Amino acid sequence: MLQDEDAAPKPRARLERPVLDPLGVEELTAYIAELRAEIARAEAEIARKATHRSAADAFFRRP
Repeated sequence: MLQDEDAAPKPRARLERPVLDPLGVEELTAYIAELRAEIARAEAEIARKATHRSAADAFFRRP
């Protein structure tokens, strides 16, 4: 039973949601740039996994 718990996926980390009211325009712009960079990183990982999945599907496709 302990092995099942170890194999369970861990919950994903959530991004902190800072209070935006005290931030100035420059700070908000920097925050948006950080979020866009994180989105790009996630999209790249999705593309990598999709490519991997397509290769596996093609390899195991029945004739």
